Amino acid sequence: MHISEQDGFHLLWPLLLMQRTLPGHERANLEFERVILEREAADRDLTTDYLEQSLFALRNPATDWLRQCIHKSAVDYCRRAGVDYPIDWALQGWANVNRLGDYHDPHNHPYAYLSGTYYVRVPDSRAQLRNRADVRPGCITFYDPRGAVNMTAIKGDPQIEPEFTVSPKPGMVLLWPAFVMHYVHPNLSDEPRISISFNLIVKNPTDYLPQQTTRGP
Repeated sequence: MHISEQDGFHLLWPLLLMQRTLPGHERANLEFERVILEREAADRDLTTDYLEQSLFALRNPATDWLRQCIHKSAVDYCRRAGVDYPIDWALQGWANVNRLGDYHDPHNHPYAYLSGTYYVRVPDSRAQLRNRADVRPGCITFYDPRGAVNMTAIKGDPQIEPEFTVSPKPGMVLLWPAFVMHYVHPNLSDEPRISISFNLIVKNPTDYLPQQTTRGP
């Protein structure tokens, strides 16, 4: 616990989300789409058997490119968050193929430090379905981890929205703390929505335990 003795305003417990479009993604996405759809044809449980996958074990130019981009993005994320030293982590990744009606329930990623998703293909079309006008097909929504904090918000208070939604595009990568609950909205297109999710898992986490300062009465 840090004890502040300085007057002023303190922004406490902010949540950092990185969103960036990776340069050169067009060629890589063509290769990813081919490889992922081939793997899905051989394994219809590809998306749900994510623990059995080792996507980044594949050795090809697209995977090597994405691995490097994720590493660079994670370093940038950590520096922006104030963590300015090297971290030894393992990268775990798996493919998601969401077809018409597929979605992912609200969840987080236990045992990881950072989680993220890279988008290979996001449909623009939408099937002719009777549904509500406020649906957000193919989007991803993040939820404020501070339960019910919005209950005390008033007009103009930035805490009034308990969720944040991103409409992804091909080539976009998102990176966030792994504990954050998030929900992938249903794909309402006849075309598949293809993404690559990943975790950054800190090796030897005891090496990175923070030095916490406490003060007695």
